[in-house]
Amino acid sequence: MPWHARLSLDYQRQGERTVLQHSHDGPLRIFKSLYPEGNAVCHNVIVHPPGGLVGGDRLDIGVKVGAGAHALISTPGATRFYASDEAFATQQVRLQLDAGARLEWLPLETIAYPGCRADNRWSATLAEDAELMAWDVTALGLPGAAQPYEQGDFHQRLEIPGCWLEQARIAAHDRRLMDSPLGLGGHRCLGTLVFATGGPLARERRERLLEVAREALQQAPAEVVAGATCPNDRVLAVRAVAPLVEPLMACLQGVWAALRPAAWGLSGVAPRIWRV
Repeated sequence: MPWHARLSLDYQRQGERTVLQHSHDGPLRIFKSLYPEGNAVCHNVIVHPPGGLVGGDRLDIGVKVGAGAHALISTPGATRFYASDEAFATQQVRLQLDAGARLEWLPLETIAYPGCRADNRWSATLAEDAELMAWDVTALGLPGAAQPYEQGDFHQRLEIPGCWLEQARIAAHDRRLMDSPLGLGGHRCLGTLVFATGGPLARERRERLLEVAREALQQAPAEVVAGATCPNDRVLAVRAVAPLVEPLMACLQGVWAALRPAAWGLSGVAPRIWRV
C-alpha cells in the first residue's frame, strides 16, 4: 500500500513569540518546537518515519507563516526516493508567507536512488515584506555505495509564481544532460539556495547580499562549482554542483550562515540537527 501523507504547519506571532499549530494525516510528524535563539524564531524538524518514498507514495506539506512570525524548518536526514517500476512518487511542498513573515526552509538532501521515478516540487507565495530563505539539494545515486544513477527519472520544480521558476527532468539515460559541460558535467549532486522577498529589494541591499553570497562561495570546498546571481529584484539565487553531497551541502550551509546575519542580523550558527 502506498503512503499518502499530509502535514500542515501554521506559525503565528503571539506577542514576542512565534508559535506553531499543526495537523497531520499519515506518517509525517513534527518534533516539538524549540527556541534556541529566543522566542522570536521557532525551530522545527519534520520526520517521515518510513524513511523514503516509492512508486505511488505522496507527501503533501503545507507551511503557513503568519504576519511577523519567523520559522526555521529542517529534517533529521535525507529524503529518499527509492526505485519504482511504473508509478511516480511525489513530494509537494507549499509555502505561504504573510506580511512581514520570515521562513527558512532548510531540509537535508534528497537522494534519487537508481531506478527511481520521482516528482519533487515546492512553491512559495510571499506577501509584501515577507522574506524566504530556502534550499533544495539533490543527490543522484549513491556513489559511495557503488550504486550510480544509471536508471531513473527525477522531475523537479521550484517556483515562486510570477517571479522565479527552476525546473528540470533529470533522466539517467540522457548522457548529454548528465555528462556534458552544458549539463551537469559529470557531477551527481546539485543544489539551489534562494533568498526571496515579497516586494522589490532595494538596490543597495540586493547588491550587498549578492556580495556576501559570493564571498561565502569563495570558501566553498574545491570540488564544488557554484555561482550566485540576482535574476530579478526579488530573488537572489545560488546554484551549485559537486560530485558528492557533503561538500555541496557544506557550501550552501556556508552561504546560509553568511546571509542570515547580513539580511536579518541573526546568528549563522547551524541548527544542531545538522550535526546529528
